[in-house]
Amino acid sequence: MLEGDKEAKWRYDQGVILKGIEHIWYGNGDARLFQYIQHSMDQYVRNDGSIRGYKKDEYNIDHLNNGKNLLLLYQVTGNKKYWTAATHLRDQLITHPRTNEGGFWHKKIYPYQMWLDGLYMGQPFYAQYALLAGDTAAFTDISNQFVWIEQHARDKKTGLLYHGWDESKQQQWANKTTGTSPHFWGRALGWYGMAMVDVLDYLPAKHPGRAKIIAILNRFVKAVTTVQDAQSGVWYDIVDMPKAAGNYKEASASCMLVYTIAKAVRKGYIPATYAANATRGYAGIQKEFVKHTNGIPDLHGTVSVSGLGGNPYRDGSFKYYMSEKVIVNDPKGLGALLLCAAEMDLLPTQKVAKGKLVLLDRFFNSEQREVVPGRKDFFHYTWEEKSHPGFYAFGQQFEKYGAQLSNLDVAPTAANLKAASVYIIVDPDHSRDKANPNYMDKASAKVIADWVRNGGTLLLMANDSFNCDLSHFNLLAGMFGMSFTNDSRNMVKNDQYEQGLVMSGNNAVYKGDYKMYLKEISTITVKAPAKPLIVKDGEVLLATAKYGKGKVIAVGDPWLYNEYVDGRKLPAEYQNFLAAQQLAKWLLTAQQ
Repeated sequence: MLEGDKEAKWRYDQGVILKGIEHIWYGNGDARLFQYIQHSMDQYVRNDGSIRGYKKDEYNIDHLNNGKNLLLLYQVTGNKKYWTAATHLRDQLITHPRTNEGGFWHKKIYPYQMWLDGLYMGQPFYAQYALLAGDTAAFTDISNQFVWIEQHARDKKTGLLYHGWDESKQQQWANKTTGTSPHFWGRALGWYGMAMVDVLDYLPAKHPGRAKIIAILNRFVKAVTTVQDAQSGVWYDIVDMPKAAGNYKEASASCMLVYTIAKAVRKGYIPATYAANATRGYAGIQKEFVKHTNGIPDLHGTVSVSGLGGNPYRDGSFKYYMSEKVIVNDPKGLGALLLCAAEMDLLPTQKVAKGKLVLLDRFFNSEQREVVPGRKDFFHYTWEEKSHPGFYAFGQQFEKYGAQLSNLDVAPTAANLKAASVYIIVDPDHSRDKANPNYMDKASAKVIADWVRNGGTLLLMANDSFNCDLSHFNLLAGMFGMSFTNDSRNMVKNDQYEQGLVMSGNNAVYKGDYKMYLKEISTITVKAPAKPLIVKDGEVLLATAKYGKGKVIAVGDPWLYNEYVDGRKLPAEYQNFLAAQQLAKWLLTAQQ
């Protein structure tokens, strides 16, 4: 609840905090963070998918922001109430009022107005939903929102964007020629920047709108860094008037802009030189805004709210912005702080494998199922899948070190493997998985072996013989002196986790003895050039091989899927999350 509330309301503020918590959860695998997200949203989402406190006919774009959390919950749990709830929000956009060219009004009560805030509230959710639903037509609509607001709200002299734009030019705050509000408000710029870097997570690589947004993002970052305070590294509430009486350094805007810049650098959208701006800004945030009382941190310096119009009327003047209350631990500021802190944690590790490509097979393992109502897609050990069988959490470990993720949906060739530094094949299909499996054959095995010989790093993840086609898979494993056997170990009964215990030992891959969980493992026989890596009770569970300029590592189970990495299933003492991190780092650096 916010100050003055009698009960918690369906409001965007909590959604900002929950996105920060999600970012941290995937950074440390602590399931309590996910549980908090689910508990929070379950206060509103009823079993039939209706949302307590949400009213579609208000046409308030702020109300869409929490939809991101609903989509996360649906992807992770598969509970259809979350998809139904998210669909209610998506349906609002079908009839949501728009400007004449198609820009979403900020709210029904603010006719013909687009605010920078609204791009964050609506577009990342819209894009995430569109990607899941296979609604490719939506991406043009989404990218156009950014194009239109820049065309109307960008100041040609400074490159900064005004807080709002009134197409009708009827508002008291609107410039009668341009329709723009009078000032460049820091948090509005922060909302807009975060909207761009987040929406790009979902826009397809070849969609023309993607390049348009990246171009806008570059112009935006150039402009906002020119008004970054030279001494403190943070931003003022009205960003271009630092010396104006009453103006102050503002926490939420600073956190949002640091997040925007750091993520844009990490993703390669803007030049890497801007990392210095993010680093300076983050140091300033900690010095200027984070204060400790009895060891407990608080975030100072966040303006509670700033808007345009309404009743009482907000005229957009400098005096108005300075009149709004500045508070401690405002949820918008806290959420932005969590986001920028988690993003800044990723910057130092990017240099480990910046630009390397990790390719995941979806040809030999090509199972599909309904991922959302009415649409099928790949599942079972895929980067995109956040439910138990997916590899999303494992993929985050590669991205932590600067690598890019991609999929290979056709048979491997020298040409389509050439750009990859790491190639992963998991649990190849047999006839129980699909009617006509794509079996490993000698030709494909030779192509892959040649790629390894030339310097590639290969990860082979089998399964027990009932669940995996071992006979054909061994055509490839045998090239490196390995063979997956029909002999399975760690046959765990129910949730007797100790039956799946494997200690990594201190070796070439694992620096330290990790307590890991692997169940129903196909053991491996080895001969030169293969060598055992982890042995339990005399049986080889993981093996490695040096082959030409490249390396291979094999394990008899796809053990790093979300169920046993993201913290939701395993007891806390098992260290699969850290084991996944160590393995990802080894795979990316094995040839260095």
